[in-house]
Amino acid sequence: MRRNHYFYFLLFSVWMLLLLLFAACSESDNTVSQDEENDESEVEENDESTIVSVFKSHLSKGTIPGSEDPHVQYIKEKTGVEYELQTTPPGSEPAEYINLMIASEDFPDILRPIGGVEQTIISQGGALALDDLLPKYAPNVWERIPEEAWDIVRTVSPDGKIYYVPQVYLVPSRAALLRQDWLEEVGMEMPQTLEDYKEMLIAFRDQDPNGNGEQDELPTTGREFGRWMDHLFAMFGVAMWEGYPEWDIYDGEINYAGTSDNMKAAIEFIRDLYEEELLDNETFLNKGDVWQAKVNNNLVGSWYHLPANLLDKITAMREEAPNAYVSGMPLPEVQNFDGFITQKSMGLPEWLIPKASEDNAINALKLLDFFYDPDNADFIQYGIEGAQHEVVDGEKVLLPATDETPLALGMLNFQTKESMDIRIENSFPEEEQQMIKDIFEITTVDARRIAGDGLPSTVYEGYPDIQSHKLFQEYLTKIVIGEWPIDKFDEFVEKWNQSGGEEVTTRVQEWYEKMK
Repeated sequence: MRRNHYFYFLLFSVWMLLLLLFAACSESDNTVSQDEENDESEVEENDESTIVSVFKSHLSKGTIPGSEDPHVQYIKEKTGVEYELQTTPPGSEPAEYINLMIASEDFPDILRPIGGVEQTIISQGGALALDDLLPKYAPNVWERIPEEAWDIVRTVSPDGKIYYVPQVYLVPSRAALLRQDWLEEVGMEMPQTLEDYKEMLIAFRDQDPNGNGEQDELPTTGREFGRWMDHLFAMFGVAMWEGYPEWDIYDGEINYAGTSDNMKAAIEFIRDLYEEELLDNETFLNKGDVWQAKVNNNLVGSWYHLPANLLDKITAMREEAPNAYVSGMPLPEVQNFDGFITQKSMGLPEWLIPKASEDNAINALKLLDFFYDPDNADFIQYGIEGAQHEVVDGEKVLLPATDETPLALGMLNFQTKESMDIRIENSFPEEEQQMIKDIFEITTVDARRIAGDGLPSTVYEGYPDIQSHKLFQEYLTKIVIGEWPIDKFDEFVEKWNQSGGEEVTTRVQEWYEKMK
């Protein structure tokens, strides 16, 4: 009997022990669940006052708004995130500054990479993979960007992951531009052929189309290193992007435009223009602000730039030339060459989150998603009344940007024809809108998306001089100014191949086959 009591006691003890263990586990589960809820509520609470630092190197006119700025406050109200804009300090070269920032590991929460810096960050394991985060925390970004663009981004990384948000430009953004009022002043029609174009430049040089009584006209111009004179290469079918040779189909395969027969012919023509002072002889000395001042001061007849950024230039021109009018110039025909305006639509890096900023990545993506949300299009376009726009007769009208007005904060770089038309209508006075639309219509006819659109800069690994186009720029400059003969171009091609060009070409062709 006592043995039965002992057995029941033992059974009861085991049962109680199991009950206590079960209760403890339940308590533990509840604690974890409660901790998770606390963590989530803490994140939400932090979101209300979270600051996200956004680095952009290229800004338009205006001052950087502080935390009390109404534009900043509106975005904070809608997202729970305070947008803190950072940029390159005055006098700093953007690419050098951003590399210094990386070296010092002083990262913002999200940055716009330039000069291939995204590859440096990705290759060093310093970029945050966004594949899982984007659909959850930035659904508008994820859905609006075409799958083709995401596929291009995946080819950039060794593990096939998405490490940055790309630009998407479904319309050509650059154009050959011409002073239509100058053309009319010299009594000529829009040039149809290369010979017509040269004759027009001669008339610009000799016939005082700016009407100031001086022979100070610059028929056409460019910037140092031969940049931003792409129209002179485009006529010969050279793929150029802001003065850098790109990759397109030459001799039946994707190849570097800088070593093509098309490039040699273009350089020979440009050399002739320089010799006859039809190309600004200070082209290879012109920094950006000097170049812009020449255009603004009614000294330039033919140039290459962004039609969407013409408003300030037109305004400046009309201070001295009230009838100033800019047209898009259809590319003149060149015998044996098919000219085109280079279009790059997808794959260029726009936003990258450093891995060092992972703790704030969700907030950075929430901020980015705000700008990609179509429901916020009106605010993104017009900003705050009194700061970025005013209301005239019940309609919102953008105010011209000045050095004193606060910048409208933006993160969207996604353009279609429809969005570009809206941008033109909202950014230009009514009397200028058709002018800009006509320019886009003309450049769209001539534009062609190149084979190298979206090419990852990893193809240049180990060959920084090939990536920087340093050798090309040296030969271009010296041949055009007459220091070297045109035959030196063949020497350039040989040197380029020997110094890594052949290896880079192999990598590009492998990438292209993969993309196809």
